Amino acid sequence: MSTIQIFDPALCCSTGVCGVDVDQQLVDFSAYVDWAKQNGAEIERFNLAQQPMSFAENAVVKSFLERSGAEALPLILVDGEVALAGRYPNRAELARWAGIVV
Repeated sequence: MSTIQIFDPALCCSTGVCGVDVDQQLVDFSAYVDWAKQNGAEIERFNLAQQPMSFAENAVVKSFLERSGAEALPLILVDGEVALAGRYPNRAELARWAGIVV
């Protein structure tokens, strides 16, 4: 099974699903991540506001940020390689990358 790493832009909390103005896209994506994890997916999320060293210490992410800037986040890596940038994946994409048969 593949390892999926999600490098989020600066969010108010670990999921971004908090506060008074909740982004429905983040609510949906958090549900997809929970579903994928329950089906055996190995997924890690990193928040730029709370875990900046995770961004700085990953050569792929650091290079991406130098080229595209933080406004191009989120960045999704699958087994250390860029799979998607600029938007969150849908449930089908997570399932495919994680090898979950739906």
